Amino acid sequence: MNQTQQQAGSKAYLYSIVLVAVLGGLLFGYDTAVISGAEKGLQAFFMEAENFEYNDIWHGFTSASALIGCIIGSALSGLLATSLGRKKSLIIAGLFFFVSALGSMEPEFLFFKHGEPHFSLLLAFNIYRIIGGIGVGLASAICPMYIGEIAPYKIRGMLVSWNQFAIIFGQLVVYFVNFFILDDHIQPLVEEMGKGLAAINPDARWTVTTGWRYMFGSEAIPAGLFTLLICFVPETPRYLVSIGKNDEAFDVLAKINGNNKAAKILPEIKESLVMKTEKLMTYGWMCIFVGIMLSVFQQVVGINAVLYYAPRIFGDIGMQDPMMITVIMGIINILFTLVAIFTVEKWGRKPLLIWGSLGMALGAFGVAISFGHAGMGPITSASLLIYSASFMFSWGPICWVLIAEIFPNTIRGKAVAIAVAFQWIFNFIVSSSFVPMFNMHLTEGDDFGHWFTYGLYGVLCIVAAIFVWKLVPETKGRTLEDMSALWKGKLNK
Repeated sequence: MNQTQQQAGSKAYLYSIVLVAVLGGLLFGYDTAVISGAEKGLQAFFMEAENFEYNDIWHGFTSASALIGCIIGSALSGLLATSLGRKKSLIIAGLFFFVSALGSMEPEFLFFKHGEPHFSLLLAFNIYRIIGGIGVGLASAICPMYIGEIAPYKIRGMLVSWNQFAIIFGQLVVYFVNFFILDDHIQPLVEEMGKGLAAINPDARWTVTTGWRYMFGSEAIPAGLFTLLICFVPETPRYLVSIGKNDEAFDVLAKINGNNKAAKILPEIKESLVMKTEKLMTYGWMCIFVGIMLSVFQQVVGINAVLYYAPRIFGDIGMQDPMMITVIMGIINILFTLVAIFTVEKWGRKPLLIWGSLGMALGAFGVAISFGHAGMGPITSASLLIYSASFMFSWGPICWVLIAEIFPNTIRGKAVAIAVAFQWIFNFIVSSSFVPMFNMHLTEGDDFGHWFTYGLYGVLCIVAAIFVWKLVPETKGRTLEDMSALWKGKLNK
């Protein structure tokens, strides 16, 4: 390190570290969205099994089984990050991603004959997906933690926000990957014949036998790259100090901030690590309730029902190239995530959440009214795009921002863990319930499930807007230390 870098630190070094950590966010998005292109071929494959009935309930569970792993991973993240460190925990997450990608591509490996669907193979596939979910759960908690502990405080918020951008970018990448894997092949038209069996259009055989495997297996490339590169980044200074490696912590701080600043920051880290702790309910139940409900509403507004099943939905409404429309949706999602990143400090958290909720309600009601009606496919598509874009500038990134800053310092670790666990639990509930709920009928052939599902999401969006308006405090312009006074003030009212 030259003399200038000794005085000011190296931004190139900082950005290279953050770039590697952000790959964990990209894998988070990649893993959760890969199912969108693969689920139809996967459904057709298992519907050909003869020893059990692969119905909508099983398909909903299989499409969302990774979320069980997400719950497990997020619950373990605090323990692993504390006992093994942030870096080693991310290496473990990368290995889980890698094993899951290869196992989901070839669930028959070692134990079963290739290409023969049966119940035991379905269980094996779901186990591999749960393993990937554990990686997602770990990455969702530890990647922002790692970036936050590495980054200088003046640009910490911006760098942590890029992790959310990476999640959405990972979803866009997998939309493109699925699109190119599918190429000239087509998604199967699954027509149930009874007892869970399906009549598959012959032209879709490649997608049923092979296409979905390539989609899941493609994740092994970024997962392997992430696992390799994370071995070369440093451990965070905060963790190094916590295990008594002060000299190593200083070296990392100096490379990023320069020697003089490092000499000032190190004592502050030491002091923060001996900060007193308080009981979870010290600031009242409302503090915890607001954090939990932010996570719950981020999921029950139904966005993952769109992200996971986008090609199926666009195909069902008659769009000729549903994968291309899904890619366009991914690009729109990226653009509107950037809107949030560059306006959250100017407009505030609450206005973005409220306006996003209302935009989502408009889109959801538009889908409920137009879905399935002849000639209204473009209106349904536009409504879905409005619905998704509104989420991306509001509940997508802003929920994570608020959860990171709304809790007082002394209870933040425990409170964030609880809030994130609720997020993954409700993600699983919404994702696994979408297919059976969407396909409900009051009478044979009616569209009850279609309008009921999106009508319900629209109502929940309105409730979310009211919740934010009435109960969520605005944190714009407030320090993390201000949160203690804010909640104590509410508790004493």
